[in-house]
Amino acid sequence: MELMFLGTGAGVPSKQRNVTSIALKLLDEINQVWLFDCGEGTQHQILHTTLKPRKINKIFITHLHGDHIYGLPGFLASRAFQGGDDELAIYGPVGIKQFVLTSLKVSKTFLKYPLTFHEIEQEGTIFKDDQFTVTCIELDHGIQSFGYRVEEASHPGMLLMDKVKEAGIPAGPLLGKLKNGETIELEDGRIFNGQDFIGPAQKGRIVTILGDTRKTANSVELAKNADVLVHESTFDGSNRQMAKEYHHSTNTEAAEVAKSANVQQLLLTHISARYLPKDIALLKKEAQHIFKATKVVKDFDEYPVLLRK
Repeated sequence: MELMFLGTGAGVPSKQRNVTSIALKLLDEINQVWLFDCGEGTQHQILHTTLKPRKINKIFITHLHGDHIYGLPGFLASRAFQGGDDELAIYGPVGIKQFVLTSLKVSKTFLKYPLTFHEIEQEGTIFKDDQFTVTCIELDHGIQSFGYRVEEASHPGMLLMDKVKEAGIPAGPLLGKLKNGETIELEDGRIFNGQDFIGPAQKGRIVTILGDTRKTANSVELAKNADVLVHESTFDGSNRQMAKEYHHSTNTEAAEVAKSANVQQLLLTHISARYLPKDIALLKKEAQHIFKATKVVKDFDEYPVLLRK
């Protein structure tokens, strides 16, 4: 599981930062990539990475401001020419279906793969399978804006090989059954319960990706005990009033959310173009005074989401 940042700027693209888009790479887990927002130029950003558009089969839109959705029509069209035949699902606020279908209709764009929409009409679980659950809660942005929480199911415990050797269980097919928790019988008649040879389950990972928002208690709820929190940081701490007026957050407010939610890592994105590269270290340092495990991301940064020890 890895996060790749395809765009980390706020509002408009700059020479240093494209507008918002984040890829959650689940290639080792389910051989898929999930996209969170798709700002203008996202498909161009993908060209500079190893991402394959055909692997992207879910797109989660946080809100309908242009810097988060203008890249959708182009990406969807290009995916059809790049080997994308599998169904693609789009999740987002009411209105995302009309935006996409109107764009495709007016431009007479034909997609050769199925496209499904899941417009969010209430908070809660919007996707669930055996491995992942995605929930959403509305944030505070003046326009309907959602944050998403991706929770991975627990991993089965490891086979305790020291205990296996101590019991004198020989290597071979029986070890596979033991690892699955099955009961086995050896040639000498001894019987062993596989559950006695498996370590504790490993808790799955949690990634929280927020849309644009003022500081709100809902952000803390979504991020509770997350391994990684991706939070907008449009302004620095001295511009808290401006952030409130424009329905955005500061770096220090994001750090306060991370601290309250007891997250492991805070990644700040959606950086205003007013902040030049030389200012980024100050944004990071200011946030770290509140929450030490903070980084300010830039376009094409990748962060592995590791299982906790």
